[in-house]
Amino acid sequence: MRCAHRWVRLPSPALLATALLLPALPLAAQGAPLTVSDSALVGLVLQAEDRADPRDPALAQAAAHADPRLRALAARARARLSDPRFAARDSIAPVVPAWAPPVYAEPAWRLRFRALAGARNDCSALTRALTDDDWRVRLRGADLLGPPCASNSENAVAELTRWISTMPTDVSRRATGNVSWHAAAHAVVALARVAPASARPHIERLATHPSPWLRAYVVRAATALGDSARLRRFVADADPNVRAEAVESLARITAHADDALWSTLVANDTAAQVVRVAANALAGTSRRDLAAIAGSVYERRWRTRTNDSERDVRQALLRAAGRDTAEEASVRQPRGLAPATLARAVSLALGADVRLRVTMADASGGGTFTVRLRGDQAPLMAARIAQLAESGWYDGRTWHRVEHDFVLQGGSPSANEYVGHHTFLRDELGTIAHPRGTVGMSTRGHDTGDAQWFVNLRDNARLARDYTVFAEVVDGIDVVDDVLEGDVIARIRVVR
Repeated sequence: MRCAHRWVRLPSPALLATALLLPALPLAAQGAPLTVSDSALVGLVLQAEDRADPRDPALAQAAAHADPRLRALAARARARLSDPRFAARDSIAPVVPAWAPPVYAEPAWRLRFRALAGARNDCSALTRALTDDDWRVRLRGADLLGPPCASNSENAVAELTRWISTMPTDVSRRATGNVSWHAAAHAVVALARVAPASARPHIERLATHPSPWLRAYVVRAATALGDSARLRRFVADADPNVRAEAVESLARITAHADDALWSTLVANDTAAQVVRVAANALAGTSRRDLAAIAGSVYERRWRTRTNDSERDVRQALLRAAGRDTAEEASVRQPRGLAPATLARAVSLALGADVRLRVTMADASGGGTFTVRLRGDQAPLMAARIAQLAESGWYDGRTWHRVEHDFVLQGGSPSANEYVGHHTFLRDELGTIAHPRGTVGMSTRGHDTGDAQWFVNLRDNARLARDYTVFAEVVDGIDVVDDVLEGDVIARIRVVR
């Protein structure tokens, strides 16, 4: 096919059909109209970048195209493929005029929260923080209380004990601005540091509490006391996240004295997060028979599994077996895009305004916030996230990590850092320096996006080198700020 006096590859019928799925773009974003073949060429460029194929002829075709959007897309794809960290990204012209992320003021409570970092040794200031007007500041005060405050902790102990005694019976629900299990959880850990004798009866009682979120904090309290007997009981907890927390804590105390226990968990536990920490604890053992168990489990159960986010488990098992982890070091290639997902990626790359609404569960305070996908930065990732949202992938999942002056993170099927989507997403590092309100992709190394979101609660410029921004909050930042650990996402959907 000849077009504008240059030879171009004719897109396949399937790709042309994909191009026809493209929604009409606003004139401001669209610029000069593109033909169906032009839109299909955009899709070919995106697919070449997704496959990490710098030899794909679509890159040369787009680089010579009359439309500056196609030329810029080709230049960006080539830059990313030649430099995985995309160090030159600031010199690549944008495909469409970039949106400036909204600028959000810091809430007053966060300024008080942040000020506590400089009061770590000021026991009076930390004790006063326990009665702050905002629970997030109170919890931060509890988290910073430590042994130096033990000799003058009477008022702090009284307040922390009150938090535990007034914990609601039903901790599955909380109101906006309030807590459920959180106060008792932070209190028992703080008591273990400043008043061990006061903490022990609470640890005994709360160790069997129905909430696994609370039990995980009881593990931390037992760790502060060096209570290895209690931690061994938690290693058999019904919840895998509690088990994993207990294994990591116990390993710090007993190390290789518990190698037989670690190998038993490696051989018999089915939760990826537990096997990973048990294998890490076993690594370096002098027991060759136990190391051999890790190697056998790797070969028999984990090696052929196709879940990308289990790579950490496979690497941990190889280390425990004393084997080279190189065979699990490479990142598996993306498995392609469905036609509708590719069509959305093309649309996003050409400037379409696509938004997702995040609805929090009523039991977690309710409310909604909306994010705008950044197709000018990460069209492939943004399109995949939209597809996951529409499929219900995020429904009922939690924000398992909340650091109120850093980020909140969630979307894991198992409510933890190490279990994510079964197919990794490639990084699409861009020019946004992670200001407050931007949404990034969780990774554990380059090109290991696991579909877990993190929302920047403050400006986090240091994250720009390693993490892709694929969206930004455009309304509902107050709902974002209110999220607490364990809060449930009712659903995420594309705004129609």
